Amino acid sequence: MAIMNITVYPDAPLLEPAARVEHFGPELVKLVEDMVETMFSSDGVGLAAPQVGISRQLLVLCEPEGEPVCLVNPEILEMDGKAYMEEGCLSLPGLYANVPRATRIRVRAQDVEGNPLDFEAQDFLARIIQHEYDHLQGKLFPERLDLMTRDALFAEWEEMRENPRPDAAVSN
Repeated sequence: MAIMNITVYPDAPLLEPAARVEHFGPELVKLVEDMVETMFSSDGVGLAAPQVGISRQLLVLCEPEGEPVCLVNPEILEMDGKAYMEEGCLSLPGLYANVPRATRIRVRAQDVEGNPLDFEAQDFLARIIQHEYDHLQGKLFPERLDLMTRDALFAEWEEMRENPRPDAAVSN
């Protein structure tokens, strides 16, 4: 397994919709293993393939105290409820905001072997999936916020990139 480099905003392919995964096999399994290791080494709870520079509909996640999960070609079929919670993103390190998300979702996807999955997720798991799913659509969490908040966050991000603090370096 290997730790992969995290792609940071606005680098490609973060702002583009990702392509469907068409081929399942050892290469995909290896990619998923590397993504899980990268997620854990970065103290993340989720990681989408575009965040490691790969434009594919693939994400990994792990709830606290849970086991890693891989979703290939996920679709969110239903969404209910709404709650705000602070989110951050490995591709926008140091940036946080209260983001509205559905509290319950229904998901259809495939596992790493191509087997079909259909399940409901609630609360924090639903939030993680929605956040990572957005990456597969070429969206980042600030795009879920009102225009003024979004603009302020992106301005803060630009300031952080132009003038990094020595104690919180931002990689390019």
